[in-house]
Amino acid sequence: MQSEWFGIYGVPLIICLARILDVTIGTLRIIFVSKGLKNIAPVLGFFEIMIWLTALTQVMGNLTNPVNFLAYALGFSLGNYLGIYIEGRIALGHVVFRIITKRDSTALVAKLRSLGLSVTVLDAEGNEGPVNVIFTVVKRSQIKKIISFIQHFNPRAVYSIEDVRHASDQYIENITKAPKRSVKERFRALGK
Repeated sequence: MQSEWFGIYGVPLIICLARILDVTIGTLRIIFVSKGLKNIAPVLGFFEIMIWLTALTQVMGNLTNPVNFLAYALGFSLGNYLGIYIEGRIALGHVVFRIITKRDSTALVAKLRSLGLSVTVLDAEGNEGPVNVIFTVVKRSQIKKIISFIQHFNPRAVYSIEDVRHASDQYIENITKAPKRSVKERFRALGK
């Protein structure tokens, strides 16, 4: 009776959980590779494949239960979601803000510079007349803070945000008051 219960409910649960774990790790691995974090990716890849082999072995050993296939697919979907969510919470890397103001940008530029950021301002011509184009590079974890400043100082401004693979600006780190943490320290903080 217990082995029948385990075959019906336990195996699909194990398959689903294993897929969630391995796809989450795989999603993070791919994101880390795209951000140039090449030292972490091989370690994650090792664990990803070990877990994937476990899940695949369970599916192949229990082909008569169609629920196993559904558990495999569900685990894959949830793993993608969880990997993207975790990466968003870690917020590794930098972004460039391109802000186009339709009125005087002096207050916004002053606020950004008061945070210790490098800010470049260009005069340009928009559809409705003169505009300022502001460029600054910030840590991804600071996106919401910068957007709130834009909305406060220039609510009609148009902005775009793009990922940056590498930035050499010495002022990028100044916006945060917390000490700089390595990727390993951020992973440890997630576990707590």
